[in-house]
This record gives sequence, structure tokens and C-alpha cells, in this order.
Amino acid sequence: MNKFTQMMKSFLKDEEGLTVVEYVVGAGLLVGGLTVLFSTLGTELAAELTAIIGGIQS
Repeated sequence: MNKFTQMMKSFLKDEEGLTVVEYVVGAGLLVGGLTVLFSTLGTELAAELTAIIGGIQS
């Protein structure tokens, strides 16, 4: 049991894991932002292409 408590104390003091969590959160925010950006651009691009194709067919 003493070894377990020592391992837990060293784990809680270790800041290396926190850095990994920060990178994961940052990557998640980046992916979310890019998803919103490309979704919006995709919708606008589809509308523009529809207008252009509709103008050509008329």
C-alpha cells in the first residue's frame, strides 16, 4: 500500500500529463473551429455555384 501511495503522489506532482491534456484540448478547439469555418464556406460555395450554374442554363 505504501508503494501505491508513493506512486499516486508522484503522479499528482508530475506536470508532464497536464501538458498532454493542454495539447489535446487545443487540438479539439482547432478542429471545432475548422469544422465551423469549412461548413460555412461550403454552404456559401454551394449557393454561389448554384447561382452560376442557374445563370448558365438560362
